[in-house]
Amino acid sequence: MVGLSHGSKSLLDTMEKGKLPPRMKGDVLDTHLAKMCAVLTDLLDLDLFHWYPTGEPAEPRQRELAATVVADRLCGAIADPIVRNAQERRQLALIEEWLLARGYTKKTHSASLPLNTMQPGTFSFRQNVVVGSDLPVNIPVDAVIQPHTPHSHKLPILIEAKSAGDFTNTNKRRKEEATKIHQLQLKYGNEISLTLFLCGYFNTGYLGYSAAEGLDWVWEHRIDDLEAAGA
Repeated sequence: MVGLSHGSKSLLDTMEKGKLPPRMKGDVLDTHLAKMCAVLTDLLDLDLFHWYPTGEPAEPRQRELAATVVADRLCGAIADPIVRNAQERRQLALIEEWLLARGYTKKTHSASLPLNTMQPGTFSFRQNVVVGSDLPVNIPVDAVIQPHTPHSHKLPILIEAKSAGDFTNTNKRRKEEATKIHQLQLKYGNEISLTLFLCGYFNTGYLGYSAAEGLDWVWEHRIDDLEAAGA
């Protein structure tokens, strides 16, 4: 809010405590509040706050309904990333158990070293991989696995853990992986691959889009398919 409204952080901090700054002059306060209200007005869901354009006061039932919907959206916005991160940790733990049972060793490979020098039979999680030529940057990859017998190009297998509780969420996020594989291929060529480790609701639209972008996938409930992916 402070950034969008170019307002006062101290004012916002005080307001979040249910107060107004006693020493701020009235005209200055009005200016900052007007800026904040302008931002909030642009973000209003008029289907939910449908009384706003008319200028009429909201009825108690309308206000209660709007507050309930806003609270539900806020809970979802806070809970969704928490659940998603917990799912990712669980998925990576499952991959780790599978790899350790097959003689792999968990060992970090520094992003400063060439990717094709990763030691055979090792894996790491949340590893930074360098992409870009003129302006190199690090992108995080959930799991990086160098098979016991590396491929001829010596590039490891890259895996992104993905989980979704509904189909809508996957449609919003499907471009993330496409962007990542394009960045990787620009740096390392078409030999490099990115495999999705999927759990939850991923429909044919998501899978078709992923396939068209050169991405393959392994379902969590069929984790042994990692062998077909080269692990």
